[in-house]
Amino acid sequence: MISGVSVSKGISFGKALILKNEKIIINKKNISINDINKEIKIFLVNRDKSISQIKKIININKNKLNQNKENIFNSHIMILEDCEFEKEIIYLIKNQLISADYATSKIIKKQIKILKKIKNDYLKERINDIIDIGDRLLKNILKINIIDLSYINDKVIIVSKELTPSETAQLNLKNVLGFITEFGSVTSHTSIMARSLELPAIVNIYNITNKIKNNDFIILDAINNNIYINPDKNIINLIKKKKNIYIKKIQELKKIKKYPAITIDGYKVSLFSNICNTKDINNISKYGSEGIGLYRTEFLFMNRNNLPNVKEQYKTYKYISKKIPKKKITIRIMDIGGDKNISYLNIPKEENPFLGWRAIRILMDFKKILYTQLKAILLSSDFKNIRIMFPMITFIEEIKYLKYELNNIIKILIIKKKKIDKKIKIGIMIETPSASLIIKDIIKEIDFLSIGTNDLTQYILAVDRGNKLVSHLYNPLLPSVIKSIKKIIYEAHKQNKYVSICGELASYEKVTLLLLGMGLDEFSMNSSYIPYIKNIIRKNKFKNATKISNLVLKQITLKKIEKCIFNK
Repeated sequence: MISGVSVSKGISFGKALILKNEKIIINKKNISINDINKEIKIFLVNRDKSISQIKKIININKNKLNQNKENIFNSHIMILEDCEFEKEIIYLIKNQLISADYATSKIIKKQIKILKKIKNDYLKERINDIIDIGDRLLKNILKINIIDLSYINDKVIIVSKELTPSETAQLNLKNVLGFITEFGSVTSHTSIMARSLELPAIVNIYNITNKIKNNDFIILDAINNNIYINPDKNIINLIKKKKNIYIKKIQELKKIKKYPAITIDGYKVSLFSNICNTKDINNISKYGSEGIGLYRTEFLFMNRNNLPNVKEQYKTYKYISKKIPKKKITIRIMDIGGDKNISYLNIPKEENPFLGWRAIRILMDFKKILYTQLKAILLSSDFKNIRIMFPMITFIEEIKYLKYELNNIIKILIIKKKKIDKKIKIGIMIETPSASLIIKDIIKEIDFLSIGTNDLTQYILAVDRGNKLVSHLYNPLLPSVIKSIKKIIYEAHKQNKYVSICGELASYEKVTLLLLGMGLDEFSMNSSYIPYIKNIIRKNKFKNATKISNLVLKQITLKKIEKCIFNK
């Protein structure tokens, strides 16, 4: 048995699939004249193998692939079948007497270099196609195993050093039963994705990819934070009983989904959902959510080779708006950077990406992305149930700039006689100390605000939550964070503005009464956590929650705060 950090509840039984990103090491040695035909054959055989792999992916998943993904795969085939591509590689093998992998690597690098110099945006986007197909071809030549996460056909539990948010978004949910990683934290975006997908997950287990072998039978118990490797029948039966108890508990909690989140003494709050994609909409009614408190639109931009245009984004936002026309929907503008990257944007590698070029900073530099997204949201807003939220705000000037751009787009759409919400509500994420310190002035510029406790905690404490050396210092219950949250709520209420928390803190059951007592208006979280939080609210008095809050706010150490909350 191995223990880790549970980041997404659930229990799964299945075979292990180890994901190890083997490095592509190119053989730069020269070959003899006698080896020329052998190396050409190696290239041609593996070129054909790569084409067959891609065609198989398309055929097996014909009904699942959207047009954009199918076009990407077809463009990969076209690159591989290109006569000039083949001629150049064979020429190098023959005339420079180099191996198939070295020749392929050189031509791939050459094509990328040429494309980087071209000013045409469409052709620049082809760089990612070249990189993807180059990696596939080289891995086949070097006999490195290739696993496509979207097309796993066996029932497996993935074991990996780490998974990126975009990789997690690709997982085939019919066959992936959960995942275990060496790195990660409760607030990493990969963990957030796992909760959205309702995949059991345990992270932060040192050297796990060497402790588990492919096809080992695994029990992933993300309720009790335990992993069992090739357990005996007694353990299997015991955990099956625990899983049944867990399922029954969820079913019992679901019975209260039609009831409001109201305390015994009549204090009501709202419970909303954080979503990552349109599939998450089904969980709104399933778990009794009152709407969407945070739609993370960046996942709409991932797993593709170009930016989604206005039409593509409009279709997504309109679908959500139509699906829940009487519920409030908060769409957060694309929040890229930190641990979320988009390859085709060519975001430079930074020493500290969380303090670098991310979120609004990227959008203010790439005005086209901002304009396209705002236009798509506005065109979807005629039901008047959508509101816009801007992330990573640090200065009032940023809000004024964003409002100016939004108003310009509204004027253009009115002239074009488009049906839109002319008075669409605007809010911001409070997730930087800068914004929290000038909250009194910021509130005057907006209609509502949402506290992003994941980043706010990180920035207040100067702790990179994904860094294993310091992640133990990350704790949203430290006095500086708690007092900042209280100040934000207090100042917002003074100006009659609505406050939500959409960070992971909102789903921590043991902190529910503290946040309730601080006067929070809305808890926004992964849908599956809503019944747990609602149950706590309905079983307690607001009067008692206020007492807990007042007591906690007087404490100056974490130990004393935890004693007040957890009765330690």
